[in-house]
Amino acid sequence: MSSEYTVTETLDVKGQSCPMPIVKTKQAIDDLEAGDVLEVIATDSGSMSDIQGWADGTDGVELLEQEEADDRYTHYVKKTE
Repeated sequence: MSSEYTVTETLDVKGQSCPMPIVKTKQAIDDLEAGDVLEVIATDSGSMSDIQGWADGTDGVELLEQEEADDRYTHYVKKTE
């Protein structure tokens, strides 16, 4: 994880497949304040493109980073407004 930001909350969506990682990510982001960073931990490989596409098409969020290791996909999403 980058040292440029601090994780505010972690969302565990391991074992869930599309669309649930996106649905739960949106719900969690809605509960955060601007500037907060959500760490999303998934096991669905599709979450890499799904969360990227969601972040690209959604105002008020920025995908900071994505990591893949040992069949785990970790996403860092910042609420910008």
